[in-house]
Amino acid sequence: MPAALIIRPYREEDEIPPITAMLHAAYAPLAAMGLRYTATYQEDEVTLKRLLRGFPFVGEFAGEIVATVTLYSSEPGSDCNWYGRPEVFSFGQFGVRPDLQGRGIGSKLMRLMEDEARQKGAEELALDTAEGAYRLRDWYARCGYREVERVSWGNTNYTSVILSKALEPTSSS
Repeated sequence: MPAALIIRPYREEDEIPPITAMLHAAYAPLAAMGLRYTATYQEDEVTLKRLLRGFPFVGEFAGEIVATVTLYSSEPGSDCNWYGRPEVFSFGQFGVRPDLQGRGIGSKLMRLMEDEARQKGAEELALDTAEGAYRLRDWYARCGYREVERVSWGNTNYTSVILSKALEPTSSS
């Protein structure tokens, strides 16, 4: 990689169209499988709304955003019972530019989500993905995530599996 990866909070001056385009590219293989993830087709306004709904982070090389993920607090009233639990945070809108996948960027972002959730008092960190996204589900399982629920969202064409990981409490000094 030509420059060091910088992972930082999303800033208001970050341009949304490149983030949306990067998400479309990152999710393109899933779209090619016929899976209608929001990130496969969302417009810039939706990207921004999803970023601002939580605690968003981006990964950049030399000023270019090449990855993103957003941490969300508990969501009372969610169609997903697990997401409504007060001790459960989740993350989403998680993507890495395709040519940089497989280089540990996603793992770094996931560790950051786990650390951030833990610092904010979460006991579990969850996510959802398509039931048929076996490669992703296997990767999350290797990272310690287990299936806890299934949900059919109104804006997708698949059943989602909710995966969650118990977060070890931080040690106090």
